[in-house]
Order: sequence, then C-alpha cells, then structure tokens
Amino acid sequence: MTMSTSTVIRRAKPEDISAIERLLTDAHLPVDGARAAFQTGFVAEDGGRVIGGAALECFEDGALLRSVVVDPSARGRGLGQRLTRAALDEASSLRLPAVYLLTTTAEGFFPKLGFVRTTRDAVPSSVQESVEFRSACPASAAVFARRLDC
Repeated sequence: MTMSTSTVIRRAKPEDISAIERLLTDAHLPVDGARAAFQTGFVAEDGGRVIGGAALECFEDGALLRSVVVDPSARGRGLGQRLTRAALDEASSLRLPAVYLLTTTAEGFFPKLGFVRTTRDAVPSSVQESVEFRSACPASAAVFARRLDC
C-alpha cells in the first residue's frame, strides 16, 4: 500500500472499531477493552481506510495509552508517532498529570516520544484498574510513563 498525502489523524468514531480490532488482532495486541478505550481514541485514515490507531483510557490520576497500532504496509512513515502525539495532546488538554503504557513489543519506540521506563508499582492505582493492567497484558510487559506539563 502506498500512503498518500491524504493520510489524516482524526478522532475515532464508533464505526471504526471493527477495523481497529482487526488491526489489533493482526498485530497480536489485546482487543479486550479496546471498544471502550477508543471512545477517547484516534485513527490514521488513508483513502477512507483505517490504517492505524491509538487509544487513551483516562483515569483521575493519569491515562493509559493503549492499542497503538499501524498496518504493516504503512509502518515506518511516522504514523505511530503522530497517533501517539494526538493521544498525548488530548491527555494534556484534559489536564492529566501523566500517561502510562504497557508494551511487550515496542520498548524502543516510546522513549523517542518522551516516555521513560518505570515499574507497575509506580503507576497510580486508578490506572492499574484498567483491563490492560488487570488481565490483557502479561506481567512481563514493560511499563513506561510520561509526565505532562499541565
């Protein structure tokens, strides 16, 4: 697939969820809770096709960035960064103090966007209540945090 200049990052809509779930499944990422998470989510759309996504689960003490995914044919073009930045901008606009994430596959990607490795214990308990922390991601997943300037 050749990405055109019409690739846009926009807020996710309910009708995007089946495409997002397909991308997550194909990337071996958790689908549990994705439908709810994408109520505050973003997609990359090219030519009317959803080719990427990122969701932000918001809690009183911070947010969980989850489901950052890009179709394999569109990787390497900065879409993951653009989607992550859209989610970070949303967290800032909501005046959340920090964004956290779990990953088993992208430990080298998120530090480029200001995330630092941390421990599960350092994540606020409200964020730890997410399905990602409770069951969707293995205990071996790397944990990252990024403080926001609110």
